[in-house]
Amino acid sequence: MNLIKQKNIILKGEREFLADAFFPKSEKKLPLIIFVHGYKGYKDWGTWELMGEKFAEAGFYFVKFNMSHNGTTIEDPNNFGDLEAFGQNNYSKELNDLEIVINHFKNQKEVDAENIALLGHSRGGGISIIKATENQNITKLMTLASVSTLDRFPQNEAFENWKKDGVYFIENARTKQKMPHYFQFYKDFENNKERFDVEKACGNLEIPTLFIHGSNDESITIDHSENLHYWTNNSQFKIIENANHTFGAKEPWESDSLPKELNEAVEICIDFLKEK
Repeated sequence: MNLIKQKNIILKGEREFLADAFFPKSEKKLPLIIFVHGYKGYKDWGTWELMGEKFAEAGFYFVKFNMSHNGTTIEDPNNFGDLEAFGQNNYSKELNDLEIVINHFKNQKEVDAENIALLGHSRGGGISIIKATENQNITKLMTLASVSTLDRFPQNEAFENWKKDGVYFIENARTKQKMPHYFQFYKDFENNKERFDVEKACGNLEIPTLFIHGSNDESITIDHSENLHYWTNNSQFKIIENANHTFGAKEPWESDSLPKELNEAVEICIDFLKEK
């Protein structure tokens, strides 16, 4: 199949960030899928490229993007070269970024603006759920290993230290970088607590929704997706047996095919998107 790939499209928000689009040559307008990466994620991580190709081959216009404050830069989208930006990230900024992405790509000539789906991984799942209730253009929602709450902050003494010091650091297991989280992140959450209530958002969802989780998720336990499904009226819940948090994917990914578990998840998504 003749796929068109547009890499590193520059989008403008509070700061510039990058997006990719993959789609087949087609006479008719294509349904749009926007993939939302999670915490410490980025658009070119692991298998996301292969995943995008698989969706495009199935007849979709697939978009993935770097959150503006995910720590990557325009010049170097694959590394966390701007830890200061990472420390200034918060949920409001991520929702703003996603809004910019939706508005940009729904207006592309190849896109069917009446047919827009979000696909969020991990924290990106929580962000996608909230956005799906806020943006009337979204017609379907899918999550992979989603969180069921955005209240994921240090507790007790660790929280008090964070408040006092204004910053805490998480080590990135892969790069060994000490990644900062400034206290503004929590303040943004507190100031927008109602907006960022994932359970409440699920209760307001009216579009067809699909929650997928791996049975062996070591980061976000499967009860997160069970809760999401329980809270959401028009929803389906699928378990991928033996899948971990990234459905078998890792960075770097040397193979030119998807891991079995992620391939299964994508096929479930494609079937769901093609349901009338």
